[in-house]
Amino acid sequence: MSDDPETARQIEELAADDRPLLVLDVDDVVLEFVRPFPHFLKTRGFQLTLASFRLTGNIAETATGRLIEQPEVTALLGDFFDAQADWQSIAEGAAEALATLGGHAEIVMLTAMPHKHRAARRAHLDALGLNYPLLTTEMAKGPAIAKLRGAKGRPVAFVDDQPSNLVSARNSVADAHLFHLMADNALRAFLPPMPGDIVSVEDWREAAPRIAGALGL
Repeated sequence: MSDDPETARQIEELAADDRPLLVLDVDDVVLEFVRPFPHFLKTRGFQLTLASFRLTGNIAETATGRLIEQPEVTALLGDFFDAQADWQSIAEGAAEALATLGGHAEIVMLTAMPHKHRAARRAHLDALGLNYPLLTTEMAKGPAIAKLRGAKGRPVAFVDDQPSNLVSARNSVADAHLFHLMADNALRAFLPPMPGDIVSVEDWREAAPRIAGALGL
């Protein structure tokens, strides 16, 4: 699996840190996504049917019922990320949990989104008081997490709502502590059971002490 060169460049810009590493996904982990996105779609004349754990195949044009294809989904997502400050709030309990964990760990946010949206997301996170470093990637997350960790082998925890990203992390960082967290647990029903080495947490209240324990904080 290849690295994303732009992600690698962003990692190079970070200050060296040898504390335990906590890597966080953003959408539906730190910021709400599943709750606001259908409201955004409605303003554009679309509706979301949550019939499976994916967007493509579940977004219909309200007027015609036509299910839209991947290119249109990607374009709508792009519009949503451009306007994210109007729609996305902090997931419940996230700010408090990160403030506590950030005293003893390096926290880095790693979001899978086109790099062109990084500035808008950076501004929005700053406005919300979430001043942790932000990395964007358009490729698998595992290689970025391995690069972030560095050569010293410090403890690593990674939190994501997408099982595929957690598996990618496991493939690149064999001893990473993996946590599956969804700001909206309504979608859990569509997912197969998590692999045994991935810890499912209901919310940040449950996640924070478990992450602290995993990282030895």
